[in-house]
Amino acid sequence: MRVQKWQLPLLTLSCTLSFMVWVILSGLMPFIKEEIPLTASQTALVTAIPVILGSILRIVVGYWTNRFGARTILMISFLVLLVPVFYVSQAHSYTDLVIGGLFLGISGGIFSVGVTSLPKYYPKEKHGLINGIYGMGNIGTAITTFSAPILANHFGWSTTVQLYMGLLIAFAALVFFFGDRGESKITSSLTDQVKGVYRNEKLWLVSLFYFITFGSFVAFTVYLPNFLVSYFHIAKVDAGLRTAGFIALATVFRPIGGWLGDKVNPYKILIFVFAGFTLSAVLLAFSPAIGLYTLGCLSIAICAGIGNGTIFKLVPLYFSKQAGIANGVVSAMGGLGGFFPPLILTFLFDLTGHYSIGFMALSEVALASLILVIWLYYHERLELSGRIVEHTIEGVMVTNPKGIIEFVNPAFTEVTGYTPAEVIGKTPRILKSDKQGKEFYQTMWKALNEEGAWQGEVWNQRKNGDVYVEWLTISAIRNEAGEVKQYAAMFSELSTQQNSKSERKNSFKPAMNMQG
Repeated sequence: MRVQKWQLPLLTLSCTLSFMVWVILSGLMPFIKEEIPLTASQTALVTAIPVILGSILRIVVGYWTNRFGARTILMISFLVLLVPVFYVSQAHSYTDLVIGGLFLGISGGIFSVGVTSLPKYYPKEKHGLINGIYGMGNIGTAITTFSAPILANHFGWSTTVQLYMGLLIAFAALVFFFGDRGESKITSSLTDQVKGVYRNEKLWLVSLFYFITFGSFVAFTVYLPNFLVSYFHIAKVDAGLRTAGFIALATVFRPIGGWLGDKVNPYKILIFVFAGFTLSAVLLAFSPAIGLYTLGCLSIAICAGIGNGTIFKLVPLYFSKQAGIANGVVSAMGGLGGFFPPLILTFLFDLTGHYSIGFMALSEVALASLILVIWLYYHERLELSGRIVEHTIEGVMVTNPKGIIEFVNPAFTEVTGYTPAEVIGKTPRILKSDKQGKEFYQTMWKALNEEGAWQGEVWNQRKNGDVYVEWLTISAIRNEAGEVKQYAAMFSELSTQQNSKSERKNSFKPAMNMQG
């Protein structure tokens, strides 16, 4: 048990280091450009290139974590990263930076380790908070963005990169000694896990949302240091400090988003997140002065942080049996969301001379996501209502205003013996037992027309001819104009006529009054 308690802090710190390594190039880019001449397009590609491999690897790393455990995957990853980190420190050309940056992407894939492993140690009602705390490891981007320029001022950018090698070796040792050797493993094949999730539309919608929230976080982290220097002409260290502030704010709000996802319907949280994204991106599109630009960026940071935490509440909620592959796919989409925006912004700037169109595109995508989240929220509520009706022990029958049956639930079939195919499109007369006269039905319809509801005992006949007594409640369902659109009947079978009379004799009139 003591080993298990170590996993959250150990994996969170490991995540922090992985993010520190992932953004070495963007954090040091103003210094690297002084020695290696790069065009604006080359700069954008070099800073974005680590995201490619990191994003793709998140899928397989999530699967490998489920199969081999976090301890093994982390140790191997940290030791393998020593090679590209050293290679980057010796870079002398644009090509060197692209090759080294590509393999730095291994560090980006590490994120899938924690979101796959940690939920195994905690109940579902805490998954949002736990993944939010783990996600605070992205503060590593702030650490690099803030500290790397300061170190580079004193030691040079090449030596600064090499310092990360010591951290990688130290963390490989920490994971070796304190990692959980007994972590539960899932041995199903990658193909089987992919088949279990790829047809689920929720996987791709959640991936889209993370594409925007985490993608924006990564994109702004990569894009801001160089943009602030070139566009607002502020000092390199000042640009690093401002970017670190953006990262820190997004990081602090990530566990808050996870906690909120545990307490409130996650879709409600995402509605506010994407509304905030839409408005903030519109503000940035007008290329405001540094003050308003800062406000827009910080609003993006808050929305991204809350969104990142909330989304990883949804993943284990829907994909508990395929958590590794689902976490990997969602994480990969988030990483790719960080790759494309800097390139698109640079391309649009070269084409138009400003960034407005790029930020406006972000606002439109966020608005589309807002609409999808609202749709999912109400769709989920409808699904819940449907599941309740499907699994209730009472029979349910819904007809149109003309009395044509439109829906019956499984309990209806259990009591009457009729399948949905045998009754849908017909009228409730199929159940008639002829034990009630015309006056009975006239009284029923009078109550329905005047009071909107009726309830009482009814003798009906099953498919096999047996007659039984049920307690029936009928309600008229009206639209906003007050027109009856459907009638909903709910009934439960009574054991004997005598029991039913003794149980309901005194409750019939009050019940009718309550319904009316």
